[in-house]
Amino acid sequence: MKKIIILLLLTVLGTVAGFSQKQGEIKWMSFNEALEAQKKEPRKIFMDVYTDWCGPCKLLDQNTFHNKDVADYINKNYYAVKFNAEGTEEIDYQDFVYTNPNYDPNRKGRNSQHLFAHAMKINAYPSVVFFDETGKLIQPVPGYKTPQQLEIFLKMVHSDAYKKITSAEAWQNYQENFVSTFKG
Repeated sequence: MKKIIILLLLTVLGTVAGFSQKQGEIKWMSFNEALEAQKKEPRKIFMDVYTDWCGPCKLLDQNTFHNKDVADYINKNYYAVKFNAEGTEEIDYQDFVYTNPNYDPNRKGRNSQHLFAHAMKINAYPSVVFFDETGKLIQPVPGYKTPQQLEIFLKMVHSDAYKKITSAEAWQNYQENFVSTFKG
């Protein structure tokens, strides 16, 4: 009887834990985890590049990434990565291990830029970065974005429409014809 109660309790706790990922929350992972996941199930990667001191980064997280439409779309169509551009995470990418050798743990505020952020040519925070299903860099997109402003990039990259946009005129056309479905 005691075993049955324990088994029942574990089943209930497991079910509750399964629902703990609320709607409207992005399932974040490390870049290394996303690259590994791509080997099993190819999917594009969406990366949030932030720093701890960046106010617009915090607003992007609060206002855009917690939007239900944004979170649900990213979770369904991408592997989502949070990457601290001034952090110490080791990134194993394309036969090179990127680090932040000049990171100073005693420094307050801005720190040295991670070599991977530098390699992606990130020069503004926040930036979101898209990678294809094989982990190849597509494009960084700098700056704070509302849910509707981010939606056009999320859908353009997911559908591969970005491959057909080869001029400023084509981009203008795409924007003019894009119909947003995300709520504010």
